[in-house]
Amino acid sequence: MNDKQGPLSGRTMICKIRSVRFAALCLLVLFLFTACGKRAPQAVQPDEPKKPTIRLIAVLPVDNRSSDPMAARILRDRILEEIYFRGYPKIPIAVVDDRLSRNLKDAARLAPKIVGDLLGTDAVMYTTLLEWKTSFFYVYARTTVAAQFELRNARTGETIWKASHKVDKRNYDVTRERLEMESLSAYEPAIHEILDKAMNTFPEGPDFLGRPPSKGGCCLWNWF
Repeated sequence: MNDKQGPLSGRTMICKIRSVRFAALCLLVLFLFTACGKRAPQAVQPDEPKKPTIRLIAVLPVDNRSSDPMAARILRDRILEEIYFRGYPKIPIAVVDDRLSRNLKDAARLAPKIVGDLLGTDAVMYTTLLEWKTSFFYVYARTTVAAQFELRNARTGETIWKASHKVDKRNYDVTRERLEMESLSAYEPAIHEILDKAMNTFPEGPDFLGRPPSKGGCCLWNWF
């Protein structure tokens, strides 16, 4: 009787050992799955300092180095419109001049921080009209417009953007009177070309929706 039960008992023991090993293996696999399922703790990255947002821009009077006082007003009005189309709120020129009235003689060169404190703006646009003239040579006339622009941070004085362009337009005719008329009409496309080149690199504003189509027509359309 004992001889018959011996082999059976051995087999039973082996089965039990195998069962324990299988259970241990299952626990090990379960542990590994559980451990792998847990996400490794991620290092907390410090918040990057936010870059100052430029929203309000004051367009100062033009530093006019030409002989035409009206030219500075035309150019300043066009710059204001271009900045508006680039997504920045429009601050009327009359408002700027009223706030800067005590320093209007030197307003074209006022320090950015002074302008920012007086107007509450984030940046200041400086414009220098270098040339605005027409030269006549017998049967043709050459109209030249040159200007430079600089946008500076009102808090730090840092230059945010800078551009400078010059355009020559030529007209041909047989009489001086007709040349003079054609030369006057050449200023509009010259201003348009200069501002188009400059504004191609101007930083986009917070409300920028895309460049509108060219309006054409007289450059005085946007006067206040």
